[in-house]
Amino acid sequence: MRKTFLLITLFFTFFSIELFAAKNLYLSYKKIPSNVYKNQKFEVVVKALVTTNNFTNLTSSFSESSNITLLNPNSSWKKISNDTYENSYYFKVKSGNFRLPDIEVKLWSGDSLIDISQLSSTPIRYSDIGNGDDRFSHIIADNILLKAYKTKQYNNKEALTIIDIDAQNSNLEDFKLKNIEEQGISNIKEWEGTQNLVYYFVTPIYQKNLIFTYYNSMTKSFKDVKIPLILQNELVSTQTDLNPNDSTFEKYKKVAAIIIFILFLLLFIWKRKKWLLLLVVITFVVAVLYNLPNQKGIVKQDSFVYILPTKNSTIFFKVDKEEKVEILQRKNGFIKILGVDNGFIGWIKEESFGTN
Repeated sequence: MRKTFLLITLFFTFFSIELFAAKNLYLSYKKIPSNVYKNQKFEVVVKALVTTNNFTNLTSSFSESSNITLLNPNSSWKKISNDTYENSYYFKVKSGNFRLPDIEVKLWSGDSLIDISQLSSTPIRYSDIGNGDDRFSHIIADNILLKAYKTKQYNNKEALTIIDIDAQNSNLEDFKLKNIEEQGISNIKEWEGTQNLVYYFVTPIYQKNLIFTYYNSMTKSFKDVKIPLILQNELVSTQTDLNPNDSTFEKYKKVAAIIIFILFLLLFIWKRKKWLLLLVVITFVVAVLYNLPNQKGIVKQDSFVYILPTKNSTIFFKVDKEEKVEILQRKNGFIKILGVDNGFIGWIKEESFGTN
């Protein structure tokens, strides 16, 4: 009887060892936030313990999530040590009613499945911030660095500012300034947790600075970023900062052309000289040319509007529908345009211009 008991005990001990040894993949959360904010991009780090060397790769899949966006579902696993692997997944939520997905990881040897392990969702608290702050830019980041800024005269009443920002672990794609009508993303890129944003906005020409706030996720507090709006001294014809129609000099030229025509016309009526008739005709043609309205047309849908008439110019914005415009100037294959409905000024390529 005792011998039988020992055999049974040895059998179950051996079976348990074999059962344990058959498990080759164990998952756990290495990093997960306890609280997240609206539009915050947050990181979840998953750790995989692999107890075999006979495998080729790890794959991940996600299920049972709701009201949450996984930003890098195809992120690769990185080897940390001989038996430890990690993967960083970035998520974003827009409302409090969300659920982190269940994560399933498979261990493969070629086309053969070795093991499967699952990591269940865990609750995370949610907060909505900045609702009452008119300066809040909708950005949550570990840090923001204002690298560069430049302000130019946009038209006679407004200034155009372009800013260059770097941020760590941020959502710069959601950047927006309150109480500013004309603004937008000119360029955005990301690498290894750092985002870079080039952004433009238009303000009244008398405004001397602009302050926006962001929420610093490291210090758990709001931080101010101040942008001086200092107008550059130079005004050149290649820029989008001046509307010739509003130029005092242009108005004087138009009025002067009409006055000179009238003077020569009166002089011809008085003297009745043939050579004066020639001058009347010439001044009439000049006055008409100066006072002709600008050619009108449209900017084609999905065309880009540029800051300068150059190949490497920053894109001002992209038109999402046909826009009625006036032609102000032509240069180097570009056309300087004035928006009929919203008054914007910029440069487009000639192929982007069409007629009604």
